[in-house]
Amino acid sequence: MILVITPELIVPNETGFINQMFQEGLDLLHIRKPWITRDEMIEFISQIDDIFHSQLVLHTHFDLGKEYNISRFHFREIDRKEEVYKPFAEENIISTSVHDITTYNTLDKEWDYAFISPFFPSISKKGYGLDSTIKHEIAQRNNPDVKLIALGGIDQNNIHEVFETDADGAALLGAIWESEEPLKVFKECRNVLMS
Repeated sequence: MILVITPELIVPNETGFINQMFQEGLDLLHIRKPWITRDEMIEFISQIDDIFHSQLVLHTHFDLGKEYNISRFHFREIDRKEEVYKPFAEENIISTSVHDITTYNTLDKEWDYAFISPFFPSISKKGYGLDSTIKHEIAQRNNPDVKLIALGGIDQNNIHEVFETDADGAALLGAIWESEEPLKVFKECRNVLMS
């Protein structure tokens, strides 16, 4: 499974690239735009082809799910602790983020999957994840109920290493949006997975 996370700030032709990535087999798109207003989010979602709305995951403005046939929601660590996700857990698909395997192993089965990061040193946050041991910690995975998605520093040159571990998928962020050719990078990552 390959997921893409949007950059926090809007990039030129972003929704155009998103539609093309979906056409090329993107599994899920996480819309992580913490600073945009509800109206800006509406405009953003409406530029993504309707047929892909069920593959969108909202990180904010969860109320828009009903209007746009979106039933996937992502909750941060703090939202998990404050149980903000509870009203959404019953009828929707929920995901979260963790930063160590111990926390991941304690997640309840109400979570469909969790991002674990940083897998490699980050591409978009310079210097973040240089000392990370996540890649090796995955061997201690013992939670059979929640899928594990590697995040952080993953690109077309190292994505194969993700799938050599016990991870169920990879999330792409910096490799896509820091590239001059986001679609090309996505296709190269997808080809690694297909081979």
